[in-house]
Amino acid sequence: MQAITLFDSRLTVQPDWPRPIPGPDEALIRVTLAGVCSTDLELVKGYAGGFNGILGHEFVGVVEQTGSPDNGDWVGRRVVGSINLGCGRCAVCLQDGPEHCLQRTTLGIHNRDGVFADWVTLPVVNLFEVPSEVADEEAVFTEPLAAAVRIREQINIRPTLRMAVVGPGRLGLLVAQVLALGGGDVTVLGRRPSSLDLPEQLGLKTDLVDNLPDNTFDLVVETTGNDAGFAHSSRLVRPQGTLVLKSTFQGNADINLTKLVVGEINVVGSRCGPFAPALRILAASAVAGPAAPSGMAVQVRPMIEAEYTLQDGLAAFEHAARPGVRKILLRPG
Repeated sequence: MQAITLFDSRLTVQPDWPRPIPGPDEALIRVTLAGVCSTDLELVKGYAGGFNGILGHEFVGVVEQTGSPDNGDWVGRRVVGSINLGCGRCAVCLQDGPEHCLQRTTLGIHNRDGVFADWVTLPVVNLFEVPSEVADEEAVFTEPLAAAVRIREQINIRPTLRMAVVGPGRLGLLVAQVLALGGGDVTVLGRRPSSLDLPEQLGLKTDLVDNLPDNTFDLVVETTGNDAGFAHSSRLVRPQGTLVLKSTFQGNADINLTKLVVGEINVVGSRCGPFAPALRILAASAVAGPAAPSGMAVQVRPMIEAEYTLQDGLAAFEHAARPGVRKILLRPG
């Protein structure tokens, strides 16, 4: 099969990589569409100590085979898959799930081959069937949308909260739309007027991050992955407010912690989220259609900027790494 691999920080398109074989509790999935995210780009730079193997964790595909006849009813289903695989035996796995298991592997990120390939294997327990009304071009957003939904699991999003998302990029637009569901007061903040064109098209409130005074918001979500974004986020959150950190990036941030201490800011790290509600949101948004107003649906198709084949994977990564680029998709086959 074809695959995009990373070894010793070198990205390569492999034309004849071995096809994976599903284990007893696993499924072999034919990948139909995959998405390049910021974490993939950071892994190329050496994030998380370096990764060796097939990259990619955002995908939709079709189950073609299972490792056990007991799971045969999954064959033919269109699926997405959660990306964390725990040991299944420790107290963390049994009580909270695999996301913080000390022995976990993570699809295309840590010690497990990912989805930038023709096929991938995942445990059946990680699979979620895609509703028929959700197209592949929407389903491929399930993983990052789930990450956005995670914030609503962690924080009580009251309608009266003044909220801001710093960074109008791939994840920031999903976070802002999720926070706006149900009438939330959300402002998307960027550095350049042109970066705010798409959030405005999506019906979101926008502003330039330099225009706003200190202590403007009750809740600020940082999605830029750079020092300047963190500095603005901590500046804009009010004393005793909440700062949510969503970025993962290579290197150490140069940050000033004084505001966090003196202002008694609640800092919340937020990572992976629940797939089932993300799929429900995508299904409801597909039914509502692109004309649905902000706060009533989450629109993902306008975020798609380009699509490449696996064979053109290097060009896809180069495109995705350009400033201001939103979602780049990879289509196997």
